[in-house]
Amino acid sequence: MWSISLPWWEFVVRAAVVYVLVLLMLRVTGKRQVGQLAPFDLVLLLLLSNAVQNSMNGGDNSITGGLVLAATLVGLNYLFGLATFKSRKLETLIEGKPQVLIHKGQVDEAIMAAAKLTRHELDLALRRHGYTSPAEVRLAVLENNGEISVVQKMKEEG
Repeated sequence: MWSISLPWWEFVVRAAVVYVLVLLMLRVTGKRQVGQLAPFDLVLLLLLSNAVQNSMNGGDNSITGGLVLAATLVGLNYLFGLATFKSRKLETLIEGKPQVLIHKGQVDEAIMAAAKLTRHELDLALRRHGYTSPAEVRLAVLENNGEISVVQKMKEEG
């Protein structure tokens, strides 16, 4: 139960490699908030966690091994958060940049396609902010966390 079958440092290395590779894979797939996950996104995350489990624990099912892995993952998450806080370049690399979806009522279809955002998803976000059409919007931005922020047109912009 407590005795581990691998050296402790191997758990750390395995967890670090898996953490970085999964982070890169998820970064490539696009921006979504956890609350905005479609059912297939949630299923992917659940299956992904199960799929990488053995690559991290090397077949070890001990409590000690699990605690080393958990501490490593939490530590890596903290370090990545700290590093992105201190470095704008690293923040952009890991978290991406905000993308302008609507500017002065005009939807940027190229940005929409690059972000893999459907018109339905954009319309839903606009309705959540109280708008029925992109024409009513001065600016809509896909933020790093996957949220879409919206700024209303000024009356003189009409």
